[in-house]
Amino acid sequence: MAKSSAKGGYILPSHNLAKITIDDLDIIGYSVAGEETVVGMPQLDVCFDIGKAPDQLIPISHVLLTHGHMDHAAGIGYYLSHRKFCGQSPGTLLAPANLLPPIRQIIDAWGKLDGNQVPVNLVGVKPGDEYRIKPNLFTRVFPTKHSRGSVGFTVIEKRKKLKEEYVGLAGPQIVELKKQGITIDYPVEIPIASYLGDTRYVDFGRLEYVARSKILIAECTFFVDEHGERADAGRHMHIDEFVRLVDGLDNEHIVITHLTQRTSMGEIRRILKQKLAKKTYDKVTLLMDNRRRRVVRT
Repeated sequence: MAKSSAKGGYILPSHNLAKITIDDLDIIGYSVAGEETVVGMPQLDVCFDIGKAPDQLIPISHVLLTHGHMDHAAGIGYYLSHRKFCGQSPGTLLAPANLLPPIRQIIDAWGKLDGNQVPVNLVGVKPGDEYRIKPNLFTRVFPTKHSRGSVGFTVIEKRKKLKEEYVGLAGPQIVELKKQGITIDYPVEIPIASYLGDTRYVDFGRLEYVARSKILIAECTFFVDEHGERADAGRHMHIDEFVRLVDGLDNEHIVITHLTQRTSMGEIRRILKQKLAKKTYDKVTLLMDNRRRRVVRT
């Protein structure tokens, strides 16, 4: 569907994006190995990687960049510039800290080519960092094994829960306890979605917030036995590593990205069904699979 622009007229969407809905969360994107990877979650206001900056994802305010490879990062300049064109606030780009100098050079160069300064809120991150997306919504950074400084992101909702001994008290009683300086609640973290980006196998089960994320968005690039060496060379996930990975996690939904075009979708589905336990296979959706792309309600 065409959308109106801030300067009048209509703009046709630049991409035919996949869309998956899990409860009230949309996952919108495109991910083919070596071509483009961009995965947006509009309700969370985050876009994992930016690919070639599809117009449909420009309104998302936060881009969480896992690494600097062209198929994941080529659209940085367009994303930032087009937000300005549409009258939106400067986009926030979280990127591995070691990439900030070249990213600034790219943004400055595009500004010179365009004749206009490209506004950006550029934030360098490293494993262990947290960044607030919304008042109760944060992203936490963790290390991956792909390129120097590459990272993944988990989006976490933080709440406070009333201690059991105070459940059932009336409002005035709660207020009185607070006046007395009594701590009546404790913090609770709810990991919503973890995005691994491109990576070799890592025991992400050691990261409790990744292991418990409701949604895991993970690459599995190679599926054929003979492609193990290709996976090693590119520092990508092979199906045998992927099986080991998800067996150690406790996610409700698994979305697979970064499929290779060397293997047909039908063959990928067959191998997944053969290699994964049924309860795990039933959790899986291939982002780019038209046959299984669907609305998921839990």
